[in-house]
Amino acid sequence: MAEARDAAGDLVVVGRVRKAHGVRGDVVVEALTTTPETVLAVGRRLLGGTPDGRPLRTPRELTVRSATPFKGGWIMSLSSIDDRNEADLWRDRTLLVPESELPPPADDEVHYHDLLGLRVELADGTHVGEVVDLFELPQGLAFDVKRAAPAKGTVLLLYRPEVVAEVDLTRRAVVVTPPDGLLE
Repeated sequence: MAEARDAAGDLVVVGRVRKAHGVRGDVVVEALTTTPETVLAVGRRLLGGTPDGRPLRTPRELTVRSATPFKGGWIMSLSSIDDRNEADLWRDRTLLVPESELPPPADDEVHYHDLLGLRVELADGTHVGEVVDLFELPQGLAFDVKRAAPAKGTVLLLYRPEVVAEVDLTRRAVVVTPPDGLLE
């Protein structure tokens, strides 16, 4: 599972720059794909994106020069980011690829971008909200769900079998069974 779709629909977020690493312009990237070894491979061309996943107004192509697994993410060297100051400017920006370049998901998987915007509901059909973001936590993938009115704010739901009962891409819905008291 992974990747978040941009507003245009054919570019997909595959990573988010979390911080600079060292003085040579390397960055720590949170992979938002289940196949980072393929999608973030050396030689791969990525497009820089805004923090909310849209392409930059002036397209910025970055080529992966190196990628090393690091504490649940990746230390990456990207073309055009050659020093710490430039790397700092990329904090929280996204990395995108055309959807056509992604490997297809396995039968029991979905791409992250397919989860964004899904209606979240309980088994009885009660509308809980909408998936607005995804986070890789130590416990696994979590949905950030914007609560439906009259509730306010957001709630995090772990993507685990005991919480997520069903993902129905045809209906654009995810059925959840949240822990008692979480939605009150």
